[in-house]
Amino acid sequence: MSAILTAQTTPPPQSDSLLQIITSGGWPGIVILLVLVSLSITALYLVVDQVLSLQRKDLLPDGLATQVASCLRDGKVADAEQLLRQKPSLLAGVISVGIHAREFGWAEVEKVVEDALVERSAAMHRRIDYLSTIANLSPMVGLLGTVTGMIFAFRQVAATSGAAGAGDLAEGIYQALVTTVGGLVVAIPSLAAVGVLRSRVDELLAEITQQAQVALVPLRRRLIATSPGSTKRSIPVTPGMAVVPAQMQGTRMNPPPPDSAPAVPGDQ
Repeated sequence: MSAILTAQTTPPPQSDSLLQIITSGGWPGIVILLVLVSLSITALYLVVDQVLSLQRKDLLPDGLATQVASCLRDGKVADAEQLLRQKPSLLAGVISVGIHAREFGWAEVEKVVEDALVERSAAMHRRIDYLSTIANLSPMVGLLGTVTGMIFAFRQVAATSGAAGAGDLAEGIYQALVTTVGGLVVAIPSLAAVGVLRSRVDELLAEITQQAQVALVPLRRRLIATSPGSTKRSIPVTPGMAVVPAQMQGTRMNPPPPDSAPAVPGDQ
């Protein structure tokens, strides 16, 4: 009977609220958790930004490569350039770079197209690298909280000359576990997003390369047919070049001025 009465009078254990869990580690734990929150917000921004910017319709307009190839096949270079201006995109920028290097031979066309793709690849991977840094940094920040929590726990043992009980050690251990969990919660989704976004970028760049080759095949045939000898020359960087890789902003190309490229006899 006494056991039953004791059970009835004992209040049920209270579960900790989220605020109590956050503040359980004292000010060091709060500071570390605030750092983790800021990292998580930055990671979320980078993921959303990449998802919005890596839209296929913005990077690879449907039918652009075949339309440009058709214009170049008929010798209508001006029409091809106008078409590229009407559909500003990463693919349009790469093709435009190649077309405006045509007077220097096919070898130089290949070189400037490759340089443009390399530059855009580096720019597209740069923000993914930032996200990868957050994924690698978050567990280390959580580990810092783990270490500080264990320091507080063993400080209690030292302060009591080894007489500290489980309750005295629980606060430091609690802080260590909370910050560790916080670091993993930020790192795991960030690391997964890095893998998905990097795969997406590589897929898009491979398709852009393929489409650019399709668009420039007629130009390649013309240049090889009209230039049986070696035509390798250095391309001077002048304001007359309509679209250069440095003009690529984000995933879109700035439309080139209509009269910026020098006319080449026989292109029309």
